[in-house]
Amino acid sequence: MTGDLDLAGVFVHPLLIAAVLAFIAAEIIGWALAKVRLYRFVWHRGLFDVALTIILWAGIAGLITGGSPASAFFG
Repeated sequence: MTGDLDLAGVFVHPLLIAAVLAFIAAEIIGWALAKVRLYRFVWHRGLFDVALTIILWAGIAGLITGGSPASAFFG
């Protein structure tokens, strides 16, 4: 067993699925922050968005793999 997920005959690594879900969640959160105008308190919007995506990616990867977020990336 390799740990990959079978999606219609294509084997996909769980971290790729976590990355896609994290990107979608970060876009939704970014849209909500812009709508409420909370980005005015952020020094650098690009860095904030990248950090948000990475934090979400680690959290979702930890949930998918069943371990802690750090163990999903570092073994």
